[in-house]
Amino acid sequence: MTSNSAKRIKSLELQAARMRRNVVDICMQRGGYAGQGVALSDVGACIYFDEMRPDGNGWYHDRFVNSNGHDTIINFAAMAELGVYTMEELRTMGADGSPIDQSPIEGARGFEITSGSLGTGVSQAAGIALGERKKGSDKRVICLLSDGELHEGSVWEAFMFAAHYKLSNFIVIIDNNDLGATGKTSEVMAVEPIKEKMEAFGFHARQINGNSIPEILDAFEEARSAKGKPFAMIADTRIFAGIGVYQDAIPFAHFVGANGRWDTGYLEWEPGWQEILGTIERLEAELAALDKGQA
Repeated sequence: MTSNSAKRIKSLELQAARMRRNVVDICMQRGGYAGQGVALSDVGACIYFDEMRPDGNGWYHDRFVNSNGHDTIINFAAMAELGVYTMEELRTMGADGSPIDQSPIEGARGFEITSGSLGTGVSQAAGIALGERKKGSDKRVICLLSDGELHEGSVWEAFMFAAHYKLSNFIVIIDNNDLGATGKTSEVMAVEPIKEKMEAFGFHARQINGNSIPEILDAFEEARSAKGKPFAMIADTRIFAGIGVYQDAIPFAHFVGANGRWDTGYLEWEPGWQEILGTIERLEAELAALDKGQA
């Protein structure tokens, strides 16, 4: 591990826990992609609260494109912590007449693109990265996509484009959770070995535990030092990681309804809700202790 401080890591773990709370809060209203949002909260916390170089006023030096539309619940969960949205607004997600949908629609605050049609966001993100370089900007473009999204041919066209133009300001993060809409990615149409494929397509590539804050930070540090090529972070995540009562009980759940209904069973929201509140309380105390020790 690099020089990631204990306080930095603990702070990001706390932000990830708060994002998990927000994801569950939203999904308890009308259902949603809870498993993916909970699992991606570690990656999302590192992006929003560390890697994109936040200025403290809700603005960022770098740019983030979430190509996998139904995973944008992590964008909403993070932006609730930043004050871009209130939780009252986000609890209307999917309601008739609500301006907030499961995927970002035109006019949604805080998004670079509308998304939902899988595969298209990667091409747009690569184009944004080329545009930033042509302007002489040092902005980086981070693009999140799913392993199931690799079934789309347009994704690989975008990868070839990024490698051909040597877009070293382009970072793709592949959420490798072995989950698709109708079953395991490995069973529907296998995409492994992803790291080797990305390297063959001209990327620097690193495979990590996508639910480990230190590993995510180290991968981002490697991406900053990588030259002459785009960078691919293959983040191995587990559905509902970070909320043990859900993670241990639900091996597969693409969408969970407000009543807890998922693909082949039911989920009781309350035990997981209480667990994540306890996790937040514990992390707040641990961070306070670190602050006190450094005072």
